[in-house]
Amino acid sequence: MQFLILLTPFVLAGTVAAKQCLNITVPVSISARNGVFNIPTLQGNSDATTFAQNLTSIRGNFTQEALVDYATVTGEYNISVKFCKPDVENGTNPTVQVLTHGLGFDKTYWDLPFNDYNYSYIDVAVDHYGFCTLSIDRLGEGNSSKADPLSVLQAPAEMSALYELTMMLRNGTLPEVPKAFSKIVHVGHSFGSALSYSLAVMYPTASDGLILTGFSQNGSFLAPTVASWDSKLARLNQPLRFGNISYAAVSGALSTFGVAASNLTKISDGLAKFNITLGEIQQALQTTDLGDLFAGSQPTQLPHMADLPSGYLTWVDAGSNQYAFLLPKYYDPSILQFAESSKFPYTLGELLTIGSGPKMAPMFKGPVQIVTGRQDAIYCGGDCLATGDPALASIPAKSKMAFPLARTFEAYIQPDTAHAINLHYNSTAAFNVIQRFLTREGLGPS
Repeated sequence: MQFLILLTPFVLAGTVAAKQCLNITVPVSISARNGVFNIPTLQGNSDATTFAQNLTSIRGNFTQEALVDYATVTGEYNISVKFCKPDVENGTNPTVQVLTHGLGFDKTYWDLPFNDYNYSYIDVAVDHYGFCTLSIDRLGEGNSSKADPLSVLQAPAEMSALYELTMMLRNGTLPEVPKAFSKIVHVGHSFGSALSYSLAVMYPTASDGLILTGFSQNGSFLAPTVASWDSKLARLNQPLRFGNISYAAVSGALSTFGVAASNLTKISDGLAKFNITLGEIQQALQTTDLGDLFAGSQPTQLPHMADLPSGYLTWVDAGSNQYAFLLPKYYDPSILQFAESSKFPYTLGELLTIGSGPKMAPMFKGPVQIVTGRQDAIYCGGDCLATGDPALASIPAKSKMAFPLARTFEAYIQPDTAHAINLHYNSTAAFNVIQRFLTREGLGPS
């Protein structure tokens, strides 16, 4: 199968960075057995609420209720990736880590452009340990192709894209990366971990090692998580990023009231006349969906994410973001505002298939490490050590049974950390735990 590069990659220059990175757009052919669901087109936010009510109800399995049939989904899509390698490579047998983000993020989760990249997983893996990395925008997210949010953007199709990228790395056919890698490790976060896990089930020799972060196989807490999100249509929640209106249009509308959109001080002064303090106004803008209305007020770098279909959803505001992803007192308050303003949507198809993966990976023989924050709300209900079983060290540790042939299994619980490990103060500690595990298991560069 031939894959042609669509965009000539460029080196991301940095004055102090020791890594070399290429941004590449890779055409990929997918083939997957997706579900056919009887879900009416969402017309507004009320329909999104109804969908969430159905999905989280204890009356039964809504995914099964809505499932009509299965269909093979095929197509050609562009997947946006960033390949990074050490500035000076040591040895002749490098290892590449394939990094797959979860719901609500894009590939920058692994190289967070916040506080001078001090939260960068890639910096630690590449600069400190000499790994190569391939971080990907999952199909339908970031700079990758959009697709139908119900019929295409489901776990099987996204896993198919991950497999194709993996095979390119294995065969040396990834555009602009003329290297066939004999050592490939898959590192996921949350939904990205679920995809990496499914890859190991379907193609047990495709990966040489698994790192599953923000992960367990306990789905008991997914329903309260979805409920806490109070999902809205992405195009309505952040219309400047995901809708079909422009910042210029918003600015023009506000100007009719004599207020410049770029001058929030005037807006604050006006509201103050109603006995609302400046602090209260700032809180409203920062912690409610009022702030989301202004997200994307600067020229967007992702114009093709505009005008998303209604099957793309997002959580309502920064409060929902904090509840699901962050542990109070253990993250920079500014990172919550950054994460909320730069969040990415999830889809109906992803929510319907998030728990569809097999329960066991019986043929996978490589090492497996699960890294989950102790206070992870999504996969541990807020305490990964609360197992109720003295013989079970943690909730993620129960997944050892899913890997009967794994060479090594380890469940590491990161202290003082919730679901989005990479956004916490102590994220680099977890990054180092992962690199040392891979090195001990003989999967470091050599």
